[in-house]
Amino acid sequence: MGSYYLIIGVIFIVSMIVQNRLKSKFAHYSQVRLRNGMSGKEIAEKMLRDNNINDVQVISVPGKLTDHYNPADKTVNLSEEVYMQRNAAAAAVAAHECGHAVQHAVGYSMLQLRSKMVPIVNISSRLLQFVLMAGIVVMASSGSKTLLTIGVILFAVTTAFAFVTLPVEYDASNRALKWLETSGTLDRSEHEAAQDSLKWAARTYVVAALGSLAQLIYFASMLSGRRD
Repeated sequence: MGSYYLIIGVIFIVSMIVQNRLKSKFAHYSQVRLRNGMSGKEIAEKMLRDNNINDVQVISVPGKLTDHYNPADKTVNLSEEVYMQRNAAAAAVAAHECGHAVQHAVGYSMLQLRSKMVPIVNISSRLLQFVLMAGIVVMASSGSKTLLTIGVILFAVTTAFAFVTLPVEYDASNRALKWLETSGTLDRSEHEAAQDSLKWAARTYVVAALGSLAQLIYFASMLSGRRD
């Protein structure tokens, strides 16, 4: 299991570095006040209007980093700070979440695929750790690989979901940045701040996907007897 713990350790360190960098970037760009004085809520509502989306509601939700778009009830959910604040970081997040609403409205294929995967991913995530650990124990004691194979399949589902998420997130950011620029909502320096914020946010998804893939390869290698 030495290789596994090494993989986990590297993933954890890289993830912490990216997360800390993201937090520092957002803290910095939260100090960049928008010249137009618009709040995250107002920016989100304007982006929706400009894209002729009239059936999506912008609402505030408790907590930090709780921002998301819910396709089920067509709501752009902004954390309290993003909803109320009037800075480049809030503008970036608000526009990004509206980017998902635009994806939904135009029928973006990767978002549709991701939404279809959610129910099975939820089931896989709940069972994954138990099945993997039990599968390792069973294979070590009896030589049977059936349970571990099931665990690897469940892990493969969550890994596939992580990689499907990447184009969805990058596309939403690209739509947000394009609108922020063409609409004239942000000036050049504000747009650069929003772009840098979203760049670091996207990297958290990349790290998560690569980390998931590395773990999947390790567990899959156990089935063939190569664990070192």
